[in-house]
Amino acid sequence: MKITLLSTAYPYRGGIAVFTERLARAFQDAGDKVNISTFSLQYPSFLFPGKSQYSTSEKPKDLEVISEVNSVNPINWLRIGFKIKKQEPDILILKYWIPFMSPCLGTISRIVKSNKHTKVIVVVDNLIPHEKRIGDNLLNSYFVDSVDGFLTMSKSVYDDLDQFDENKKKILGVHPLYDNFGVSKTKEEALDSLKLDKSFNYMLFFGVVRKYKGLDILLEAFADERLKKKNLRLIVAGEFYEDEKPYLDLIDKYNLSESVILATNFIPDDEVVNYFCAADIIVQPYRNATQSGVTQIAYHFEKPMLVTDVGGLKEIVPHNKVGYVCEPTSGSVVDAILDFYNNDKEQQFIQGVIEEKNKYSWSKMIENIKNLYQQL
Repeated sequence: MKITLLSTAYPYRGGIAVFTERLARAFQDAGDKVNISTFSLQYPSFLFPGKSQYSTSEKPKDLEVISEVNSVNPINWLRIGFKIKKQEPDILILKYWIPFMSPCLGTISRIVKSNKHTKVIVVVDNLIPHEKRIGDNLLNSYFVDSVDGFLTMSKSVYDDLDQFDENKKKILGVHPLYDNFGVSKTKEEALDSLKLDKSFNYMLFFGVVRKYKGLDILLEAFADERLKKKNLRLIVAGEFYEDEKPYLDLIDKYNLSESVILATNFIPDDEVVNYFCAADIIVQPYRNATQSGVTQIAYHFEKPMLVTDVGGLKEIVPHNKVGYVCEPTSGSVVDAILDFYNNDKEQQFIQGVIEEKNKYSWSKMIENIKNLYQQL
């Protein structure tokens, strides 16, 4: 098939770019012709909460990636829409994660569909934003009306679609493994790479820091006297996308400066392996969520997980098989961590992860998209 992906990709960095490029490779592996149309401007600088939107890696040589979509320029939307319309791909695949992108993607989608050949399928990360703003529902409605079918990666997002359209075709799939971060290392090798003391056990909080991700819940948990008596260290690896002061104040308040390791810059792709492989367990104490790319990195590196019972996280982290599903409170998080270490659950959960990870293949994602296409 002839496929166009319109989504974040190189020269941008982050989970959506990683997903887009890995999806393109999966289509290529299936024998399809794929090109990626990515942004020339994704967010105006004043709207971007991090330090940089851009990757420091080399441009992928195996993918056709063109930077051409301006998210805030309506004239550009028309030009790109008519360009893709003329190219007549069988499928235009969009990635949707924030209502801000609705005018751009919804306009391009409407133009492309008018060729009466291309079907527009969207892989929906989030429909209802984690951080809600006035106008979200209007923007979502404009976007949902513009596409033919939806693939969601959590039941919560699948159900959210009914608020905007109950009739369009949709498929509930799963988020595939992020298997592009290299092969696993031993824990000792990873600790050496990070120059960490091997006499401690390490837990990992990974990814950009935002309120909904609950790092404050984890810091409150880590201050519990029952954990302080353990030989534990917490690694926080990821850039702050909001004011870091409340988190630093918690670290000071509870005298955690020696036991919390802050690696709060963007973690390059080639360093991700060190952080995951150094940890005993990956902790995601989220206040709300849909699916999570972090869990799919954890599956790739065969690491136990602790997640909270919000959104779609419990769908992909079977409780007491690959880790824990607990309440988004510090007490519940402490109880799970204590059970993990007191009852030496690491190897048991690793075996559960190895069994469970087989569900999350990219070939299954391709199969789901093509099955959805056949229904449109």
